[in-house]
Amino acid sequence: MAEVILMPKLSDTMTEGVVAEWHKKVGDDVESGELLAEIETDKATMEFESFYDGKLLYIGVEKGQTAPVNVILAIIGEEGEDIDKIIADSKKGDDKEDSAESKEETLEAEEEKEEEKQTEKKPAADKSSDDKPKETTEKSETSTQSSGDGERIFASPLAKKLAEDKNVDLNDVQGSGENGRIVKRDIENYKPENKPQNSAKAPAAAGSTSGSTLTESYTDTNISQMRKTIAKRLAESKFTAPHFYLTLDIDMDNAMTQRSAVNANEGVRVSFNDMVIKACAVALRKHPAVNSAWLGDKIRKYDHINIGVAVAVEDGLLVPVVRFADTKGLMEIGAEVREFAQKAKEKKLQPKDWEGNTFTISNLGMYNIESFTAIINPPDACILAIGGIKQVPVVKDGQVVPGNVMKVTLSCDHRVVDGVTGAEFLNTFKSYMENPMMMMV
Repeated sequence: MAEVILMPKLSDTMTEGVVAEWHKKVGDDVESGELLAEIETDKATMEFESFYDGKLLYIGVEKGQTAPVNVILAIIGEEGEDIDKIIADSKKGDDKEDSAESKEETLEAEEEKEEEKQTEKKPAADKSSDDKPKETTEKSETSTQSSGDGERIFASPLAKKLAEDKNVDLNDVQGSGENGRIVKRDIENYKPENKPQNSAKAPAAAGSTSGSTLTESYTDTNISQMRKTIAKRLAESKFTAPHFYLTLDIDMDNAMTQRSAVNANEGVRVSFNDMVIKACAVALRKHPAVNSAWLGDKIRKYDHINIGVAVAVEDGLLVPVVRFADTKGLMEIGAEVREFAQKAKEKKLQPKDWEGNTFTISNLGMYNIESFTAIINPPDACILAIGGIKQVPVVKDGQVVPGNVMKVTLSCDHRVVDGVTGAEFLNTFKSYMENPMMMMV
């Protein structure tokens, strides 16, 4: 009996996936546990193993294609087995789910039929009539807008919406509808390299070489699954969670001295980031209200402390989690973070690596950034932004002396954390960073 394999949900936020690579082709033998494909999720590219033995009879999503979770990815069964009904039934299901899209297509078809009727009714040109073109009156269903030179652009509502979704400038599209009207198919078939060129040449800029022209150009890059999810989740966070920000300066002289002393030992390596993670963890133990999440109808206070650490990768940002960070030493924390960073760059992080954070840290200090504000990583209530350590004049014992200062900014979800609560946590964190030995007691 044929077994259907669906596009898996490989992360808690995954809604669609891209097949990065097939390791089998139709007709190949497949064993349970054998690598079948590599799937790009919103977090990483993950290996996907077969659950069944048999022959690969059908591939539903080709390499490079995007498909929603739970559509047919592949079918495995016995050689010669009839799978036509399975495929047909799956397509019927897809049709039901795509009812909204079908309505758009129906509306577009009706618009095109109306265009054809208008063309058929349009009288032949009378040579004896005035050659002056008459102003065309478009029906109310046609949207118009002005181009840069003041001319009107006629486009169907669907074409206009599709152009907005795809970030296509209607000025660059050649309409194929009645009177040059832009319709849905024109947007779907549009390619930047095919946009109409203005025949008029712009005058050469003063001082430019005679005969040479400069042209504007750009490069479009398809959005990765990771970038789509980052855009969606952070936009939701920014516009639904009422953010407020608290900033403190931290004297890093003691931290720098003690770190140097620790790292002087052979085989020991502790970074400032490791110290930040540990200080956050022990401070959260004293301020559990900050170690919380907004769940819509309730606030959840976590008993455990899992620190998410933002890691930059080529396609965006991943947040692997240091679990039970308050119970771990600096060297153990450092080893975990370095391992996560390497796995993230190689796209080898697994769901267990990035799920379950209760608080997040974003550190741009190593990039010489003095301070910044970070967007909360939902459902966390807070995120801490770490700036670089700067040598500045400070006042100590009534004297202006050189000092090393690090700015930190706590972004808080006001639905969960009030100003005083956030301030008390931040001052506790400051005390640990300024006296690192205290966080080890």
